[in-house]
Amino acid sequence: MTRDRAHTIANVAIATAGVAAAYVVLRTPSLRRLAFQGIRLWLGASVPAYLLTEMQNAWMQSGRHA
Repeated sequence: MTRDRAHTIANVAIATAGVAAAYVVLRTPSLRRLAFQGIRLWLGASVPAYLLTEMQNAWMQSGRHA
């Protein structure tokens, strides 16, 4: 088996597992609620922190030091 063929098979297996997991989460109400709460937490915490860091980096690179 070639390296490219092994990578292709691994990618298909991972994609299939991801689709199956998404199906189970979306079909189970308790898991669906947990997933949406996790998404809300991620959007409410990590995205603003990332944007703040990027704004600080842009400010420092602009040459306007406080």
